Amino acid sequence: MTLPSPLEGGGQASRGARLKVGFSLFWRTFFLLALLLVGSTVAWLQTFRQLEYEPRAIQTAHQIASLVNLTRAALVYSDAITRVSLIKTLADQEGVRILPREPIDRFEPYTSGTLDERVTEELIDRLGEGTVVASQVNNQSGLWIGFTIETDNYWLLLDPTRFSRVGGRTWLVWLITAMALSLAGAALITRFINRPLSQLSRAAREVRDGEYEAHRLDERARTNEIRAVNIGFNRMADQLAKIEQDRAVMLAGISHDLRTPLARLRLETEMSVEDEDARAHMAADISQLDSIIDKFLDYARPDHVDFKPVLLRDVIDACTYAVQDHEDVKIKVDVAPELAVMADEVELTRVISNLVENARRYGKSPATGVADINIQAQAHNDAVLIKVRDHGAGVAPALLSQLTKPFFRGDAARTSAAGAGLGLSIVAKNIDRMGGTFALTSTPGRGLAAHIRMPRAAAGVKPPVPKPVV
Repeated sequence: MTLPSPLEGGGQASRGARLKVGFSLFWRTFFLLALLLVGSTVAWLQTFRQLEYEPRAIQTAHQIASLVNLTRAALVYSDAITRVSLIKTLADQEGVRILPREPIDRFEPYTSGTLDERVTEELIDRLGEGTVVASQVNNQSGLWIGFTIETDNYWLLLDPTRFSRVGGRTWLVWLITAMALSLAGAALITRFINRPLSQLSRAAREVRDGEYEAHRLDERARTNEIRAVNIGFNRMADQLAKIEQDRAVMLAGISHDLRTPLARLRLETEMSVEDEDARAHMAADISQLDSIIDKFLDYARPDHVDFKPVLLRDVIDACTYAVQDHEDVKIKVDVAPELAVMADEVELTRVISNLVENARRYGKSPATGVADINIQAQAHNDAVLIKVRDHGAGVAPALLSQLTKPFFRGDAARTSAAGAGLGLSIVAKNIDRMGGTFALTSTPGRGLAAHIRMPRAAAGVKPPVPKPVV
């Protein structure tokens, strides 16, 4: 193909969608709420740990100091026999062992963490100088408290788990639980916040596609603002539906009513005008008006289409049959006979006819005055790419997006009183109804090209052969 098709690989819209990667409003709101809640949870947890640190250290030191003082007093005021019995009772029932402290004992200070250091400082402050707090004595782990009774030195061995702080695993479990609850709450809140907006977005999309009654928004919503928006949107959809219906009825009515006077004018022209040249010109003008009426009827046509496999070459041959012998038109068709698309045959015929007529009228070469029209089609994965190109003056690239708007006509190079400005609008509308994609490209001085992407019919299906339109 002489010009690359903008619809290859899925079309302009899909390529643009792939280039734009973003989050939906739900996920953006959820992410922001989750970030806020997780940050708040971590900050709360750290604050709680700091506030819990000092009281726990003092409480642990008080308990250990009280136990040491009670043990020291019991040992001081008991005789030798009772002291042995007391030591055995403490070991069996309370898990507290009293051992003699030897000068050769090897010990490691109880300073494995900040909390341990704070407990050691508090114990020394309460039990007096000379108190030793160790985490290991002679390679035996535990909470060892070294104290003195008169001139004798002793070790008091405790189980450190009785006074241990909340461990890192416990904090991690609390953190994970709090974060999970926070994320679940964030998802629930986000869903409630975004559900009305999601419904509004879906309803707007359906209204854009012409389905005015397909989705009505809830007018009894509890939130005043949402209820007001829903009521306003429903009223707007009703007005648009009425306007669309009135427009279609008006166009169809005007077009229908013009048929009768045009028929009388044609008859009177044939019977009353004697000059053949004047009669031919008047008949041509009437035919032109009649074709414009056909455009109005096509534009006001309802949106029902019937999809079935259609042989593209046969449709193109039927559309070009009436103009292929004109001296001011040269049509070259490069379409495989077996190439089929899923489409409505009548709508597809209307599309190709409008494109051929548009190229015939406005695509004449300035040098020869002949409209050279190339019609090409090729299979591309599960789609068929169709291109209809002329070799006329073309249009400025800035005007391409305006050509498919109703009643818009381009610059002087492609403007004629014979047109109503509806041809390309009808093409774009019909292709969209058939699930295809339509795009225009142009190079000033080299012509205009219309690109169509249609769903490809399954292999092995034999479409019905359309009859030529004479």
